[in-house]
Amino acid sequence: MEITQFIHGYSPRGEAIVSYKITNKKGSYIQLCNIGATVTGIGVPDRNGLVEDVVPGYNNVMQYFQDPPYFGKTVGRYANRIARGSFSLEGKQYQLAVNNGPNHLHGGPQSMCVQVWVSRIEDGDDAVSFTYASPHGEENYPGNMQVTATFRWSEDDILTLELRAITDQSTIINLTSHTYFNLAGEGNGSIHNHILQLNAQHYLPVDPTSIPLGDPAPVRGTPFDFTLPKPIGRDIAMDHEQLRIGNGYDHCWCLPSAEGILQQAAFLKDPVSGRTLTLHTTQPGIQVYTGNWLDGNGKGKNGIPHRNRHAVALECQNYPDSPNHPQYPDCILRPGELYLQKIVYAFGTDQSTGGR
Repeated sequence: MEITQFIHGYSPRGEAIVSYKITNKKGSYIQLCNIGATVTGIGVPDRNGLVEDVVPGYNNVMQYFQDPPYFGKTVGRYANRIARGSFSLEGKQYQLAVNNGPNHLHGGPQSMCVQVWVSRIEDGDDAVSFTYASPHGEENYPGNMQVTATFRWSEDDILTLELRAITDQSTIINLTSHTYFNLAGEGNGSIHNHILQLNAQHYLPVDPTSIPLGDPAPVRGTPFDFTLPKPIGRDIAMDHEQLRIGNGYDHCWCLPSAEGILQQAAFLKDPVSGRTLTLHTTQPGIQVYTGNWLDGNGKGKNGIPHRNRHAVALECQNYPDSPNHPQYPDCILRPGELYLQKIVYAFGTDQSTGGR
């Protein structure tokens, strides 16, 4: 395993902007940046051994400071939406920024995903850790919180992300990686033909502002049924209220366990290249966002503009708006507790359907 480190310049506050590339013996790699603890690239082989980058992003890492799609970012303090940016905790009401229609999204406009994290190479040369100290009152969240995201790459093309956090005051938390994928290679067209399977019998229907309505609903008999593998695009244009709200899929599926055990969340395959991705997580849900609003968000690393539905984000996380739904999995982190979640991305190939 080899790690190379690059310094790209400095932030307006004088912080060094650093990126890393971890390459295994097969030539597969991951690329990371300390702006938002971001996954900026993942290069893995197709069935013929051709290594291509399957993660959309930008050539110039400075663009990650201004990144409306949240490409590859570690998002928090609370990933996804909180209704009207408002929640109550231990008898006190908090008002967060409203930055997504009438709601709060991904921790707010100046959240940890646009901050420069402190980074270091871990012993063994197969991992990089990023740490961010979020001060009390940042984006109006309570408590001084320290967050660490550790990315580990294996010789078997497995990326393991470990998310840790501690706080000195009760607060809410929901961290995830907002990495998008196009297993055909970045910029290589629509993900409608990607095959997706989700380990979920229920999902969370949402209101017109994408806030969950309440209890999970069965996927059976709806376009949200991915219990068996099917092309992402097969039902995405159906006349269904939930698809109209999101302009496609932008919903949370409920995984079998909310007890923090490592469980399979999703399987994704590009039938042309043969590349596959299997996700496991300790989180209780997975938000699937089919890149429905990517137009106009700059050019990719290969010079091709980011287009609608040319990538899919698979965000393992707690349920959206959990602070306002007592029946949802607990999202409160208290002093003396350790927040610890894991997401495992295992890349492979399916040899069954011929070459490109």
